[in-house]
Amino acid sequence: MPATPSLSLFGFGAFGQLLARHLAPDFPLTICDPCPTAQQQARALGLHCVPPQEAACADILILALPLSRIAPLLREIAPDLRPGQMVLDVCSVKEEPVRVMQALLPEGVEILGTHPMFGPASAAGGLHGAQVVLCPVRGRGWRRLGAYLRARHGLKVLRASAEEHDTQAALSQGLTHLLGHVLADMGPAPRIRTRSFEMMMEALEMVAGDAPEVYEAVTRANRHVAPLRARLVAALAAEGRAGEGGR
Repeated sequence: MPATPSLSLFGFGAFGQLLARHLAPDFPLTICDPCPTAQQQARALGLHCVPPQEAACADILILALPLSRIAPLLREIAPDLRPGQMVLDVCSVKEEPVRVMQALLPEGVEILGTHPMFGPASAAGGLHGAQVVLCPVRGRGWRRLGAYLRARHGLKVLRASAEEHDTQAALSQGLTHLLGHVLADMGPAPRIRTRSFEMMMEALEMVAGDAPEVYEAVTRANRHVAPLRARLVAALAAEGRAGEGGR
């Protein structure tokens, strides 16, 4: 891979735009997104938009797409890929996209699962100190990428297997999104409240506005969330019974 690899970003939604702002100053970057609005936004930032086959020529391909769109794209571009390229995803779950990439990408193409543990809202003040998880699957280019993310953006780089990631993210992210949506449905925040309540609500508001596909990924596509949800429901029921018994 060249000293300054070329990048193609597949998907120019809110998170793709966040990635582009931070990566474009350092790398040759092209955008691939069929949405006319996304293309207009990319060109307004001085970025070049290309079709999938041309985007597939880059050294590093970043899949900033909903999980459901990854397999169709990889089937389309897999014949155009060459050994030594790297394909990475930024989905909020890791086991399923890693499985799809292993099944559809040709041998010799490096595979890396990644999960930036931030989004447009939480990264509004910058990336320094935020976490990014790398799940290496095939190849060694992830080490160089990790070093770049640490040195250039001050990110905390964590290495994990896809299963380890999903197991821990089920608690740290899956339940957070569930609670955020539940509390949002309970009406406006009360006027009488503690600072601890305000801090909790501030944290939950960061995820309440996420795109529906993000919510679906972290709460439905992660197989480790359902058991935690069941434990939470059981714990709340037990608390309710204990409260009734104290009357």
